[in-house]
Amino acid sequence: MTGTRIPQEERTRLMRQRLLEATTQCLVDYGWNGTSTTLVSKRAGVSRGAQLHHFPTKAALVTAAVEYLATRQSEQLAEAVTALPAGDNRIRTVLQMLADYVTSDLFVAALEVWTVARTDPDLLAAVDPLEKMTGRLMHRLTVEILDVDESIPGSLELVQATLDLLRGLGLANTITDDRTRRSRILDRWAEVLDEHLPRRNDASR
Repeated sequence: MTGTRIPQEERTRLMRQRLLEATTQCLVDYGWNGTSTTLVSKRAGVSRGAQLHHFPTKAALVTAAVEYLATRQSEQLAEAVTALPAGDNRIRTVLQMLADYVTSDLFVAALEVWTVARTDPDLLAAVDPLEKMTGRLMHRLTVEILDVDESIPGSLELVQATLDLLRGLGLANTITDDRTRRSRILDRWAEVLDEHLPRRNDASR
C-alpha cells in the first residue's frame, strides 16, 4: 500500500515556505550581506534548481520573504495577545509581550531588510507598505489589550511612544543581551502608563 500522494499545489506551497523560513533564519544568523540564494537553498534542504525555479534571484527571494515576514509578524502578535493571562499587573504583562516580540528572530530579520531598504528604492517599495501594516496592527492591538480610551487627548501618543520605546529596546538587544536593563526600563514605563494612560474601564487599573 502506497502512502497518500501530496498534491502538487501543496508540495509547491510547502517548498516555498521552507525557502522563506530559511531566508528568515539566514538573515538572523548571517545578516543581509551573508545571506545568499545558495545558502538559503542549503538551509532549506532544497536543490539549487528547485530554489531557482521558485525564486530566480536574491531580489525575488527577499521580496517574497518580506511579505512572509509581515504575515508571520502579524500572526505572532495575534498569538501572543491570545496567550496573555488575565489578572493584575496587566500593563507590565503587555509590555513584556511586546518586548518579547521586538527581540524575536522575526523582528531581527525584518530589521536587516529595513536597513538595506533605506537605500534600495525597489526593496523600499516592497517593505514600506508592509511595515506600515505591521505598525498599525501593533498600535491597534496595544490600544485594545490595554483598553485605552482613545477619546482622551494624548492617549494615542502615549501608545505610540510605548511602541517607539520598545522598538528602540529591540534594536539595542541586537548588539548585546540587554534583558536586565530592558526589564528595569519596562518596570518604570509600566508605572508611567498606569498613572497617565487613560482607559475605558477604570477597574482594569
